[in-house]
Amino acid sequence: MGCFYFDFQDASKQHGHDLLTSLLFQLSARSNPRCDILSRLHAAHDGGARQPAGRELTKCLKKMLTLPDQRPIYLITDALDESPDIFGIPSPREEVLQLITELVELRLPDLHICVTSRPQADIQVVLRRLTSLHVCLHDQSGQRNDIVDYVTSVVYSVSERIMSGWEKEEKDLVIETLSRRADGM
Repeated sequence: MGCFYFDFQDASKQHGHDLLTSLLFQLSARSNPRCDILSRLHAAHDGGARQPAGRELTKCLKKMLTLPDQRPIYLITDALDESPDIFGIPSPREEVLQLITELVELRLPDLHICVTSRPQADIQVVLRRLTSLHVCLHDQSGQRNDIVDYVTSVVYSVSERIMSGWEKEEKDLVIETLSRRADGM
């Protein structure tokens, strides 16, 4: 299994290169044959003195995923919407979507990919044509209830000294406003 969380607050967790290096490291740590593949890439780049290009990292990942006689592999990519969709041709997010497309198009029976994201149009367009299963929690009542429960627990927490002196009406207004504007987050 390999997991990666895109994080808008951490520049080292926003790009396809970050996703690739993380997955390569995670997958190689659990398999000697995969570790050998990564070691060959490392050696081909002067023992790490030179950084491999994205295409080389992608090729390395594909080699790991297509090794014969392996157990199912699960790749979880969380918060794809936090990968920037800004300048660049392609944008960092487009690079990640291209990588996911390439992995799905390998059609490996033991490769399972889960991608989570807020419903951004560019992401939806790509993922809808790739997925066999699509689950939208964004507008589900359970999701909204979880957000309300979480915000309520923080607002009424005894450790929240700032809010401890607030009136119940003020606390309830904060809960209602934050929960309504949370946008599924």
